Amino acid sequence: MNDPVQQPASTVKSGTSPETATPAGVPHAPHGNRIGDLLARVTLTQLTLAVLVVIFIWQWLDAHSQLNQTQQEVARRLSEVEAANKTNQMLVVQNQELVRELGGKLSLVESKYAETQNQRAALESLYQEMSSSRDQTALAEVEQMLLIAGQQLQLSANVKAALIAMQQAESRLQRPAFANLKKRIGQDIEKLRAVPYVDVPAINLRLDSVIAVVDSLPLVQDTHIEPPKQAAGVDPAEGTWKRFWSEIWQETKSLVRIENTERQEMPLLSPTQTFFLRENLKLRLLSARMALLTRDQVSFRRDLKTSQEWLKRYFDVRSSESAEALGTLQKLAASSIVIDLPDISGSLEAVRNYRVTHERSER
Repeated sequence: MNDPVQQPASTVKSGTSPETATPAGVPHAPHGNRIGDLLARVTLTQLTLAVLVVIFIWQWLDAHSQLNQTQQEVARRLSEVEAANKTNQMLVVQNQELVRELGGKLSLVESKYAETQNQRAALESLYQEMSSSRDQTALAEVEQMLLIAGQQLQLSANVKAALIAMQQAESRLQRPAFANLKKRIGQDIEKLRAVPYVDVPAINLRLDSVIAVVDSLPLVQDTHIEPPKQAAGVDPAEGTWKRFWSEIWQETKSLVRIENTERQEMPLLSPTQTFFLRENLKLRLLSARMALLTRDQVSFRRDLKTSQEWLKRYFDVRSSESAEALGTLQKLAASSIVIDLPDISGSLEAVRNYRVTHERSER
């Protein structure tokens, strides 16, 4: 690009009026004219090149600025990534330590689990042995209780004792495996509950009360003729003669006694015979008690009948004690002590069969 030639300050362009010329010796501003001259002399190519240079410089500056920003962003991201990597490395180290620790704990847990499994197997085998032994013991106890119940029914017909024994046997069969046995025993229990109740203790108590008063019962031979009742008080106003004749009449009536001569007279008993009479009466009543316990109604009523006959024959039944004892014996003789006992042997057979089958299955 060619530099413009500086013109002398005293030169005046053509066409310029003298009034507008700058006086000599006065300084003027050549800056505006230079720019105008430069613009006038710049060609289109030079202007295009200048614009391109400006655009290039501007792009270079902008790219340089963006590059600096990118470098700063990259540096920041790298620092963040480095910090994250350090954090991740620390976490990895911690995780590795945790994994090692968990591995040790896992091995310990596995060993404990294996030990627990061995103990469980041992406990299961022991429990099976104990369960089998317990079942055998329970079955043996149930069988023994059922035997006791059967003996109570057969020997003394004691329904209450047999019922208690069977209820105890039923309470021992709580396991589900014994459901059929429990049901069978329950059926026999219902049979015993349906049996009519005989109050044996009350009958025994009444027999004991009669036995206790035997020694104090008065005998017929000890009774005397009752003296005549004294006449009612005589009024003193009736006079002495009237009282005298009244007393004579009372004495005369006492001289005569009317008796039944067709009745066989009982010979007088000596003190020894009286003692044995009372003891024999006690023995009869004790025999009636034994018949009651064995539910022998024939012997029970026979002994009570004999005791009643002895009371009527040898004892004064007009006395209150003898009359009460005789009435008690009559009521007891009218009561029934015989009951139809159910058969409970089915429960015992069922328990025995189950026990034998259980023992064979274990072998």
